[in-house]
Amino acid sequence: MAAEEESGQWMSVEATAYSRNQPSLSNFTFLGIDLRENPRVIAVDPDVIPLESRVYIPGYGEFIAGDTGGAIIGNRIDLHMENVDDAWAFGRQQLDIQILD
Repeated sequence: MAAEEESGQWMSVEATAYSRNQPSLSNFTFLGIDLRENPRVIAVDPDVIPLESRVYIPGYGEFIAGDTGGAIIGNRIDLHMENVDDAWAFGRQQLDIQILD
């Protein structure tokens, strides 16, 4: 594990996934991040995980907390994936994630 992944707050979250390629969604996040340029974004509840935080998700890597969503309340995250089928296949999972900063 890299040194930067050894420190930081761990938390358990309920995770789902979404894709900018879903018909009802856009290419831009709440913070204005263009998902075509930076797809490694998660949607968070900013009262739990501050926006712009770097978040490590084991098995998936590092993401930026750069989006919000109406259903993303409390210890929930929504992981952006480019492929819609991959997002649907991800389903709903309990994950331990690490807030790096």
